[in-house]
Amino acid sequence: MSVPMTTIARKRQLRKPTFWKRLLANRYLYAMLVPALIYYTVFHYVPMYGALIAFKQFSITKGIIGSPWVGFQHFTYLFELEKFWQVFWNTIVISLYRLVFGFPLPLIVAILLNEARKIMFKRTVQTIIYLPHFISWVIMGGLLISLLSTDQGAVNNAVRSFSGEPIGFLTDERIFRSTLVGSMIWKEFGWNTIIYMAALAGLNPQLYEAAVMDGANRWRRIWHITLPGIRSTIIILFILRIGSLMEAGFEQIFVLYHPGVYRVADIIDTYVYRIGLTEGRYSLAAAVGLFKSAINFTLLIVANWLSRALGEQGVY
Repeated sequence: MSVPMTTIARKRQLRKPTFWKRLLANRYLYAMLVPALIYYTVFHYVPMYGALIAFKQFSITKGIIGSPWVGFQHFTYLFELEKFWQVFWNTIVISLYRLVFGFPLPLIVAILLNEARKIMFKRTVQTIIYLPHFISWVIMGGLLISLLSTDQGAVNNAVRSFSGEPIGFLTDERIFRSTLVGSMIWKEFGWNTIIYMAALAGLNPQLYEAAVMDGANRWRRIWHITLPGIRSTIIILFILRIGSLMEAGFEQIFVLYHPGVYRVADIIDTYVYRIGLTEGRYSLAAAVGLFKSAINFTLLIVANWLSRALGEQGVY
């Protein structure tokens, strides 16, 4: 006599461990998540409550709850400002420069280091290129001024020694963006290679041995084994970079820029800092920040959807 399907399903359900049993069985793993959950809750989710002031005429004396609602008034005013569209364009341009020139370089360096055969050489190069990551932008800004200043900068002193004209790396609007992007790449590309090096370490060495037996040269092995093997890592990092496209590097620009290059270097984050903290227009600054976050969120969703639509693995 056949057993009813409902009885079989009920028995399977009874055998399935409950949430609390799984939690108890993996309690140590979940305990390791607690500090991260507390951090994101306190510093990321709770502050989202403050986004309400973007829709209010915020007053410090009245607080967030007591301040009157104004709806989308700040957004309407914001979109009518010519200055806002200038800083919006600057943010897009600088971020695209950072993406186009800064994203491929760590991958290229990681592949080159992976092809190196001498372990000591590989470790030495890795150490040298990722050390700048640990230097704050405040210190890095002082180093760049010492190197690139038109007065007594080491680079311009070398240019003068060859009878050349000093180059305004930090003062010329035509060069300042390139200086920003170049210094960012110098500081961060070595650290970003670590992720690719970790992915490359997981590739099966037998694939390379088989390719050598088939007569594939080094470039063929890179194209047909190395790049496909870390493709998922490349795509995930690219999606995350697209999702932060409106983050053009506040700390770096805040340290290096000045009123003489505002026209090409003033970005959304520095604009928010000035109108929010300096001028005390908190509601307008919150509206700008919320607008930027909405664009980043939309870009992340679209990039992840395109990735999954093309058959690749997304971030979720």
